[in-house]
Amino acid sequence: DDNRNFNTDDVFTSNSVVSPRVFDRFYSSSSSEDEEETGGSSSNYQRRLDYMLEFLDRKLSTSAVPDQPLPEYEGSGGGSGIFKPPVRGPVRSDRPPSLEIRPRPLREDQLGRFLRNITLLDDGSAPQLWAGSESGIRVWDMKNDIYGEEGGDEEGTVRYCESVQVPAATLCVTGDASNRVVWSGHRDGRVICWKMLDSSHKVHGSEQSGSTDRFLELFSWQAHRGPVLSMVVSCYGDIWSGSESGSLKMWPWEAIEKSFSLIDGERHGASLYIERSFIDLISQLSQNGVCCSMFTSDIKSLISDSAGAKVWASGYQIFSLWDARTRELLKVFNIDGQIENMTFDSPMEDETKLKLGSTQKPQNSYNFFQRSRNAIFGAADAVLRAAAKGAFGVDNQRAEALASTIDGMVWVGCTNGVLLQWDGNGNRVQDFQYHSSAVQCICTVATRIWVGYLSGTVQVLDLSGTLLGEWVAHNSPIIGLAVGVGYLFTLANHGGIRAWSVTSPGPLDNKVCAELAGKEFLYTRLETLKVLAGTWNVAQGRADTDSVVSWLGSVASGVDIIVIGLQEVEMGAGFLAVSAAKETMGLEGSGAGQWWLDIIGKVLDNGSTFLLIGSRQLAGLLISVWVRSSIRRHVGDIDVAAVPCGFGRAIGNKGAVGLRMRIYDRVFCFVNCHFAAHLEAVNRRNADFDHVYRTMVFSRPPVSAAAGIAPGINTVEGMPELSQADLVIFLGDFNYRLDGISYEEARDFMSQRCFDWLKERDQLLAEMKAGNVFQGMREAVIRFPPTYKFERHVPGLSGYDSGEKKRIPAWCDRILYRDCRSASSSSCSLDCPVVSTVLLYESCMDVTDSDHKPVRCIFNVEVARVDESIRRQEFGEIVRSKKKMMTKPSLDDSSEVPEVIVSTNNIILQNQDTSSILRITNKHKKNTATYEVCCEGLAAVENGHASDYRPRSSFGFPRWLQVIP
Repeated sequence: DDNRNFNTDDVFTSNSVVSPRVFDRFYSSSSSEDEEETGGSSSNYQRRLDYMLEFLDRKLSTSAVPDQPLPEYEGSGGGSGIFKPPVRGPVRSDRPPSLEIRPRPLREDQLGRFLRNITLLDDGSAPQLWAGSESGIRVWDMKNDIYGEEGGDEEGTVRYCESVQVPAATLCVTGDASNRVVWSGHRDGRVICWKMLDSSHKVHGSEQSGSTDRFLELFSWQAHRGPVLSMVVSCYGDIWSGSESGSLKMWPWEAIEKSFSLIDGERHGASLYIERSFIDLISQLSQNGVCCSMFTSDIKSLISDSAGAKVWASGYQIFSLWDARTRELLKVFNIDGQIENMTFDSPMEDETKLKLGSTQKPQNSYNFFQRSRNAIFGAADAVLRAAAKGAFGVDNQRAEALASTIDGMVWVGCTNGVLLQWDGNGNRVQDFQYHSSAVQCICTVATRIWVGYLSGTVQVLDLSGTLLGEWVAHNSPIIGLAVGVGYLFTLANHGGIRAWSVTSPGPLDNKVCAELAGKEFLYTRLETLKVLAGTWNVAQGRADTDSVVSWLGSVASGVDIIVIGLQEVEMGAGFLAVSAAKETMGLEGSGAGQWWLDIIGKVLDNGSTFLLIGSRQLAGLLISVWVRSSIRRHVGDIDVAAVPCGFGRAIGNKGAVGLRMRIYDRVFCFVNCHFAAHLEAVNRRNADFDHVYRTMVFSRPPVSAAAGIAPGINTVEGMPELSQADLVIFLGDFNYRLDGISYEEARDFMSQRCFDWLKERDQLLAEMKAGNVFQGMREAVIRFPPTYKFERHVPGLSGYDSGEKKRIPAWCDRILYRDCRSASSSSCSLDCPVVSTVLLYESCMDVTDSDHKPVRCIFNVEVARVDESIRRQEFGEIVRSKKKMMTKPSLDDSSEVPEVIVSTNNIILQNQDTSSILRITNKHKKNTATYEVCCEGLAAVENGHASDYRPRSSFGFPRWLQVIP
């Protein structure tokens, strides 16, 4: 296909694409005035130079840092298991090198715009990657921009064009490479035909001139009453489309071809003509008295088997097989390979076929009662199948994805991870299972098959089903695959798109990774953030504004992120019971919690200087996170969580609340804790931490209507979500006390400010040293007095508890953290993308509103991020320098070129029994050569001269031609 010499740019006349009202609906993400090559290169070289100088400065600078970090203590037990920092890096040894077409976008920026599916349109000259979203269509030029600069409002994304919002989400897309159009099916039942424009066309009304990436809507029509769930272009150019409740319709190529030939003024008539030309395949079967449960299930998938000239329609458990040329129903069978029972209105001979090529009116004898009888039989058949499978249980072997391979086989991926191989006649051949996660999509070209899983894993198989390799492509489900221009494109559920060489995994991967890693300093950008974390057990009180200003406002001026954890906002048996009941209903919050959010917001100048991005309350626990307005656009993917640790692990008097967010493409987690009280409860406190760390699961947003999967953050299987964060900060009232010391001794040491001796009695430091809690986490050396327990409104050290119980002072209120540092990497880089140091760690002794003192800690956080635009260009230079290694095998050696010989016999198209021989010989002794028979177009021949050349839809066959195999 890559060597085709024909041109399909002339399918439309100039008159068919000049209507201004069509262009009004579209805009481009790229600037309309293209930057000159020298200017763009100069800009990129300057960025490369800046990054390189920054890298050298980090490596060579010995000057004093203005803010010197405090000394720290690190707990034992880190660096392994669930306490090991996550593996990061743009080049990783556990997967092939990839090209970021669209870096993972922030979820909040994509609401209503999530990408749901992709397809690659490649006619051999101008490959394009198309994506359907919840609001329209997006397209990338894969010939000119794949290694290019970013464009549009999405940082790091390859330049693209996007349609203005359409009324309903795009559920499926399919391409017609011959006519260079893409068909999209939508939730409202409409089908839309899109086409890219060439470089001579511009968006009408745009003030920016020179932009070339444009496309338009040719025509659209109402295809179904329900959503368009699946579409395919058959090998004869017909468009097949499936919807809910078994609706299956087909639009013949003849009607589509006529609509293509109409000019702009007739465009509405073209849409109407196509809409009325449909053939309702299921209705015609019903009119002939055929009843089957297939015709009541959703048509989830449609594929065209070009090798056998068939169309496969699939529900979750049942399939139907159709002849693409005659449109006959050939077979109906279930996922176990059993042929489904079909009932007929009248006795029919076995050899009778159900020809559906022409519209027929229902017979007079076919009435409401007949249709009701067929429906009852279909339902009964479904009930019998369900009972046979196990008393109406949900069958986990449901078909999720289909693909046909060049050898005539069809592959089906199931929700239990099983891959089913079928022959072209619908006979189940064999099963394979290499992964336990659900299959989401399958893609195939030549002798390779790629499978995308819910876990984010991609697998590569050959035609025999042998596993060639696998890797984790995304930390999110893979919902779309497309292949072309030497790459496999993977669409993750969060909207990110990556490209992988079709030769991966292979021996070249390590070489490319090594060269790309060697250039890391050219595309690494460092960001520095100041994070203020504050914790306070407020003992059910409400502080005055001056206390909050003293705690937070006095140190917030140079801070970018503020994390606030409060404990005992509100307590009492009645409140705890109500709170537990509200949690079961998905409700949270209280009046006291809102009061605290309001007063903190007032101190931080909420809405102007700082913005509240999220909060979570569990009984008396409350966490809130605020970010400076200048960096708000870089923050997203915000989720919250709560883990009760009270009675029966169900009551929130003890436990934790957390918030997770993504900033500069790095994951930060903040956890506010309140652990078990009393001196002797050390093991309970350790158990509380372990329970929180292992079980905290951050809430997902509502399920996306278009994909059926919530865009969240997938973690490594069996690993806690907190272990996958780049930075974790724990703060709160951990309740660890001082061992082996009396009240009087503690007061005496504190009066002399001998804190070092007191710290030797600290339970938390002892447990961390033993590796029993907060494994691998760090805490700055404590230089402030114990924060518990005080008399209210008594200032200074004299305010320690002097009542009857005389509780021994202790550092109950603490702030600890874990970043990406490991034994092998401690400086900030793409392999260790988040490195934190503590600049301030102190208590506010002047605040007397509670029996605890508030504690605050300021972190200096360095974040390494990738400049994807520069990285793509570096990747492209490597590819171009190693073109023979990265792309398909070289065709310079004639021994590897399949020799094609066409017989010299004249092909006679008259009523004569004449055939033509096409002989294809592969002279290579090892490698397999694949081929495809296609029809470039048709032309009328008059007086020996061809005229009126018309390309065939998707290079399909004319209806009078049959190719076997």
